[in-house]
Amino acid sequence: MKKNVIVSLADSNYFELIEELVDSIKRFKESSEVAICILDAGLTDIQIEKLSKKVDEIKPAAWDIEVPEFKVKGKEWLKSQVSRAFLPNYFPNYKKYLWIDGDAWVNDWNTVELLIKACDNGKLGITQTVGPGYKITSRVDWLFGKLAIIKSQNFKHAIKSKIGMEKARKLAFAPHINIGVFSLEKNSPGWKIWQKNLETTLKAGNIFGSEQLAINMSVYIDDLETEFLPLKCNWLTSNLLPKFDEKNQTFVEPYLPNYKIGIMHLAAGIWQDGKDMRNNKDIKIEIDTLENKKIIKSLRYTS
Repeated sequence: MKKNVIVSLADSNYFELIEELVDSIKRFKESSEVAICILDAGLTDIQIEKLSKKVDEIKPAAWDIEVPEFKVKGKEWLKSQVSRAFLPNYFPNYKKYLWIDGDAWVNDWNTVELLIKACDNGKLGITQTVGPGYKITSRVDWLFGKLAIIKSQNFKHAIKSKIGMEKARKLAFAPHINIGVFSLEKNSPGWKIWQKNLETTLKAGNIFGSEQLAINMSVYIDDLETEFLPLKCNWLTSNLLPKFDEKNQTFVEPYLPNYKIGIMHLAAGIWQDGKDMRNNKDIKIEIDTLENKKIIKSLRYTS
């Protein structure tokens, strides 16, 4: 019996991406010791049949917390904003849960091992979206050159979700936490803390982003014990492009010592001429190499 599991979610539009994620995991021999489970938020029968040959379990995602129908009608994929906070309810037979968004893929198995280790003793294993090369971490609008209106992602979502000004201020300049990759043990108190905050954020705020605000609240307000992991564990390409190591044929961080990127995450997309790389594998962009060259390349997984 496999004791740890990697979970993701997909609808029919993300099927090609979820296949790439699964393939990127299964190419490593060590993956045979880890289960792969998928939450279905609108896959077709044919897609489910094809995917079921590659993964351990597929289960339909549900609205684990009741939300107004007018906010989510026709948007089954928004279940990812709720269901990932309830993973042990869907797949109860595992000790540790590693979530990877459907628009991400695994480039280095050591990162998977690091995430599994990070959630020991009930801790949350996760990455803050701040690091070398990040030139802007929070945005403000300046009035009269002196007064600042805070526009940080945490603060903006906190105000919209009406969690209270005191809590919003605590989040205002805290390094934002991206929930696209995380790990938690089954018996971690983190699940209940997260679910409690998620109920709060869903009441008034947008569905999209609610679970991310809730996990930021859990860490920065409720002091959920957290193992903060390096950027390579959740490399957000829209924030900072990687470099390519031609010698070893792999993506690496753009600054010394050029660590190998562990999980490539295409959150927010990579856009060219109005087209998103997540929806079109033909989209390629110019990136630098370690050999001081420029090449045209896709950031999606290729076997």
